[in-house]
Amino acid sequence: QVQLVDSGGGSVEAGGSLTLSCLASGSSINAGSSRYCVGWFRQVPGKERELVAMVDADGDPTYGDSMKDRFTISKDSAKNTVYLQMNSLKPEDSAMYYCAADVSWNILKSGHGLWWGQGTQVTVSS
Repeated sequence: QVQLVDSGGGSVEAGGSLTLSCLASGSSINAGSSRYCVGWFRQVPGKERELVAMVDADGDPTYGDSMKDRFTISKDSAKNTVYLQMNSLKPEDSAMYYCAADVSWNILKSGHGLWWGQGTQVTVSS
């Protein structure tokens, strides 16, 4: 059982930066059984969720094509937190961003992760 709280969204001008945080807690965290993947997804109303970035249980990252070289996902195991640093933001990056986790890399990548945060809105103006 994992609970995720994502935060850090806001409004920023094009070219700016934001850092999102995903704090994980729950019995699996407390028990030290935290061998799951964590990812960031984004969604615009009327469209499907899109993979932004994810890390496997060892912290190795994977990025969506449009996010590579602009976004960086990282994890701080001591703080049970995963971060998404977003640079060179574009108006098309505007979306609701969700933190998600699952023990399965493939399930998480598909957008069907078992655990989800509440979402944090990112708005990029031109």
